[in-house]
Amino acid sequence: MKNSSVLKRVIRAIGRFKPLIAVSLLFSVLSVILSLYIPVLAGRAIDGITAKGAVDFAAVKAQLTGIFICAAAGGVLQWLMNAINNRIAYNTVRDIRNRAFSHIQSLPVSYIDSHPYGDIVSRVTADADQFSDGLILGFSQLFTGVVTIAVTLIFMLTISPLIALAVVVLTPISLFTARFIAKKTYDMFKKQSETRGEQTAYINEMIQNGKTVKAFSYEDTSVKRFDEINERLRVYSLRSVFFSSLTNPTTRFINNLIYAVVGLIGGVFAVMGKITVGGFVSFLAYSNQYTKPFNEISGVVTELQNALACAARLFELIDEQPEESDEGKKELSNPKGEVSFNNVTFSYDKSKTLIKNFDFTAYAGRKIAVVGPTGCGKTTLINLLLRFYRVDGGSIMADGTDINDITRKSLRTHFGMVLQDTWIKNATVKENIAFGKADATDEEIIAAAKAARAHGFIKRLKNGYDTVISDGEGLSEGERQLLCIARVMLLKPPMLILDEATSSIDTRTELKVQDAFTRLMENRTSFVVAHRLSTIRDADCILVMNGGRVAEQGTHEELLEKNGFYAKLYNSQFAN
Repeated sequence: MKNSSVLKRVIRAIGRFKPLIAVSLLFSVLSVILSLYIPVLAGRAIDGITAKGAVDFAAVKAQLTGIFICAAAGGVLQWLMNAINNRIAYNTVRDIRNRAFSHIQSLPVSYIDSHPYGDIVSRVTADADQFSDGLILGFSQLFTGVVTIAVTLIFMLTISPLIALAVVVLTPISLFTARFIAKKTYDMFKKQSETRGEQTAYINEMIQNGKTVKAFSYEDTSVKRFDEINERLRVYSLRSVFFSSLTNPTTRFINNLIYAVVGLIGGVFAVMGKITVGGFVSFLAYSNQYTKPFNEISGVVTELQNALACAARLFELIDEQPEESDEGKKELSNPKGEVSFNNVTFSYDKSKTLIKNFDFTAYAGRKIAVVGPTGCGKTTLINLLLRFYRVDGGSIMADGTDINDITRKSLRTHFGMVLQDTWIKNATVKENIAFGKADATDEEIIAAAKAARAHGFIKRLKNGYDTVISDGEGLSEGERQLLCIARVMLLKPPMLILDEATSSIDTRTELKVQDAFTRLMENRTSFVVAHRLSTIRDADCILVMNGGRVAEQGTHEELLEKNGFYAKLYNSQFAN
């Protein structure tokens, strides 16, 4: 994304706070005028002291009083301006961060699966923080600097137009220098931000999978990989800081030369009587005030490059293509539960087909088990059924309607899903069970927990159903999964998807949960993905998948009689 286009979008984002910007601009102008009026008062005081005859103490006192009042009022206005600028900056970043997070919810699962979680998190958190810091700096220094330059120029013109012209001609040299350095800085800051996101993603990955890392003695390799990323971040950070650090001393050098030239010309004019000593002192002060913002602006420009680089990553996320709109599509209501796959073809990698010409019909109220070796496409069928991914060919029908013609929300609402990978949010046990039904009563929640055989261990927790659990902290894998099962028990959806739903539960508990599932699945279409073949012997139909196709299908007894692929899988699990 080009720097100019990012800047335009930032300006549009800030534009909604026009009233606050107007007030901030007014306070900025007033504070600058007051601060620039101080040299005028100081010059008059000097002229009162250096005048022929006695010192005009009354006039000097009046000028000093005026200086105090201007300084105090200017300080208050500056504080108010900074408060408003901070409000604008934080509100702008809040809105953009909200847009980014909301957009993540609309992104297809394929995007989430293909991008490191840590990088996405880094964009919404670290990059947004860097962006806000840049905005605050931009408003507080860039904003004020521009106003200071404009007002100071007016004051200088009132004292000596000729000297003011010399200052105006010479000062832009520092801006051209800063612009040249800024071009070099932006690329480095962008690489720095990208590498920071990569580092965050890697840290997140290693911490989340810490047990696996230790179990396979991967610590040294992990550290080496982190060192490599960290070294790249160090190099990009040093380069960005190096280029940005050139700006301030370079512009200061140029502005000091300008100050010396102004002092020389002004001194000559004072000797020639074309300007008073007090006026000369005031002009020197204005000259310094005029060039000072150029130093600040040049420093701000480099910081803004970092902010814009971070903003670019945020906007790239916001610009990602969302899921296809459901506008105009049907609502699935009171489904019977008949699901059919018609010549379905799908692949994650377009160069390698995973599911080929898949045909199958699950009649309403039937329990369908899906088994097969790893990578055969079992879980992929579930992803397609819930419209997490779109089929490459063929169609999937729900009660005779193509699921692509049904809204995602209504489709997914009618499926209860329990996955192998459990997720427990940071909330009470009660809130976790009621995750899909926020208005559930305590009685309904307890009934669901009892049906899932979770009530016993919940009552043993410190505060029972009101115990706060953070990502399942303090719970076993089996207990976490029982809570996820309780969620489905509460919803009682017309269709079920159970993906290794009892994989982390001990055999004794599994028997109880299977009994609860049996009651739950009565008259409901159910898809059960399982590796434990003992759990699906009572299935109405077992789909045996291999190589993206249905290798066999039938009941448990029918498949054993065939003595085919399923029989080999079953016997391998129960061989003595």
